[in-house]
Amino acid sequence: MELIPVTLLTGFLGSGKSTLLTEILQQPAFSNTAVVVNEFGEIGLDGMLIVHSEDQIVEMTSGCLCCTVRGDIRQTLLDLHSKRAHLEIPAFDRVIVESTGLADPVPVVHTLMSDPLLDRRYMLGGVITTVDALNGFTTLDNHKECEKQAAIADRLVITKTDLINNRQSTDMLKELSDKLSALNPTAVTLDRHNPMFQLEHLFNMSLFNPETKSIDVRSWLNAEGANGDYGRGHDHSHTHVADKHHHDVTRHGSDIRSFTLTFDEPVTIEAFASSLEALSMTQGANLLRIKGIVNTVDRPGFPLVIHGVQHVFHDPVWLDGWPDDDHQTKLVFITNGIKRETLDQFFKAWISSSKGHWR
Repeated sequence: MELIPVTLLTGFLGSGKSTLLTEILQQPAFSNTAVVVNEFGEIGLDGMLIVHSEDQIVEMTSGCLCCTVRGDIRQTLLDLHSKRAHLEIPAFDRVIVESTGLADPVPVVHTLMSDPLLDRRYMLGGVITTVDALNGFTTLDNHKECEKQAAIADRLVITKTDLINNRQSTDMLKELSDKLSALNPTAVTLDRHNPMFQLEHLFNMSLFNPETKSIDVRSWLNAEGANGDYGRGHDHSHTHVADKHHHDVTRHGSDIRSFTLTFDEPVTIEAFASSLEALSMTQGANLLRIKGIVNTVDRPGFPLVIHGVQHVFHDPVWLDGWPDDDHQTKLVFITNGIKRETLDQFFKAWISSSKGHWR
């Protein structure tokens, strides 16, 4: 049976995975690509906003990927292969799995390499990791998942270098590059905004080979193999209910959580922009990510997509239409230590000029 290559696309929150994935899917060379998008939390926007053709398959799962890979992700890949074999969907010849930015990639890689059902249908073709040029150095120090994502990669893609515009930032980029080289000396490092960058360079690699990785990566993978089913008995600081090892998909550890605010009525751009500016100034360090689709009074019928990471909010993008029939404003937050109630009250105060109800 011909094995279908799977590429794992990982990288910490807000590092540009979904943007890069959209660019990949718009290229004719990747027209026969199927995608599995995993998001942290109950409501995801990434999969909804990824631009793809009607023939391209995009499947979405939610929760923490390291805990669901033997369940949702694994089953999704098996279902896709079955549908392909029965001609129920287009015959894709490549799969890209985009993981939530909070996922430890080690159990994902181990499962894709060793699961007895998956390895008869798929092969792990490589790991691509995106790293944010602005926040990457600090994130590598503060989040073990980010360090593992960088260490296990075959391709490291440094994003947002177009926002580097002064000597201090240039020095910071050099420090980031040196840190990545120390973590993963064998990976090919690419600058997303270098004129020579080509998407094809992300995939011109052979089968993922643990022997080319660092001693740390090999020890992580060996430990994963010794642990057996990662979904049971692992110490991952999730919420447990009774004795069922229930995972709260809105929590990751004790402080990081995901929640969604929705707004029924359109808001004014001015009030909304002011609220985001104030939020960035007061809570920026603890905003691991905010992504939203906004219904505005100013341009009815054309939703506004916003995306921010800590103190940096990127230029908003107007869509030509709503991706579904629900025209509510939806703001998905991933925060460190900020409670839902705090932001609920914050936006109620700032957008009081717009009638509606946050829920």
